[in-house]
Amino acid sequence: MSKGNALTIAMVGTRGVPAAYGGFETAIEEVGRRLAERGHDVVVYTRGSERREKEYLGMRVVHLPAVPVKQVETLSHTGLSTLHLMFRRRPDATFVFNAANSPFLPLLRLRRARTALHMDGLEWRRSKWGPRGKAYYRWAEQFGVRTADALIADAPGIADYYAHQFGVPTELIRYGAPILDEAPARGVSELGLEPDGYHLVVARFEPENHVREIVQGYRDSDATLPLVVVGSAPYSAEYTQEIQRLADGDDRIRLVGGVYDQELLDALYANALTYVHGHSVGGTNPSLLRAMGAGTAVIGFDVAFNREVLDDDGWFFADAGDVAEHVTAAESDPAETREIGARARERARSTFRWEGVADAYEQLARRLSEGHSVHRVARRSRRSAQEW
Repeated sequence: MSKGNALTIAMVGTRGVPAAYGGFETAIEEVGRRLAERGHDVVVYTRGSERREKEYLGMRVVHLPAVPVKQVETLSHTGLSTLHLMFRRRPDATFVFNAANSPFLPLLRLRRARTALHMDGLEWRRSKWGPRGKAYYRWAEQFGVRTADALIADAPGIADYYAHQFGVPTELIRYGAPILDEAPARGVSELGLEPDGYHLVVARFEPENHVREIVQGYRDSDATLPLVVVGSAPYSAEYTQEIQRLADGDDRIRLVGGVYDQELLDALYANALTYVHGHSVGGTNPSLLRAMGAGTAVIGFDVAFNREVLDDDGWFFADAGDVAEHVTAAESDPAETREIGARARERARSTFRWEGVADAYEQLARRLSEGHSVHRVARRSRRSAQEW
């Protein structure tokens, strides 16, 4: 164990830093740099970064390769990262992200490295995985429950799932929200858009994100403001074609593809009248937090995760008909819509703070370093016969 109050903390299982991909990477960057500022030795295992620096925002960065095939990219990189950890000084706490990486936990246990596994959402429900992929994720969940020293859930619904399915406790640690108090204008006018003058969707084109239902509902509505759809389909050309077909012939619908310029994305979130959020299988979704932090009213898919994050303050849809009703309602009273957005930003500011998230990771790391583990309770856990 490290001397004094400083800990050595390893973060494994993602694309690493700088964050340029998703929620895990953003969490590692935001949490890791804060822990480093507090004097901890933070090492992040990274793949595919164009930057090869050995240090980033105070974190040590270890660059290792991965097999560039979707099905094994994450696992191959995590395997190499685990081997690297095996032959280095044992960290006081290791955070492994993604339940799919659970097969490597026994190696860390051999090294007597205390490990917390971030379980993410209900990955086995995602359409991009075939039957074998779904079966693997369900197996990996159970294996992770039975092997890790601590389990991290990013939403109360995810914590409830593991309590119901496996009877094990989890650490509820949310994501933070970036707060935009002033709406950046750069880029929006160049796209021919006006502040509060459009509805926004930001999502991968996957069935569980309900982009098709959103576009269908908007097309069937009497809305006059355009619908701007940011995203693409990395796995499903057929689903993309369905969305394109729905958009064809309706000049109000603008499919702009992927947007990777983060300043432009901030501007799109902050200047939209509403953000339409169709994600249904994750926990606390970073895109939803980004819209809330930008002060934009949300029309969210009606699942417990989204209602809890928004504290039920917004519109919720189950089908295309609901989308049509809600975009029309939002346009009919723009002052009230902006007020809903302002309340969302205040909830993001008070509830989803990166400083608070870093506090929770630091406290868990310290408990792990002192010997905390749920392994004795969880090692014989079995999945409940009752489906969630």
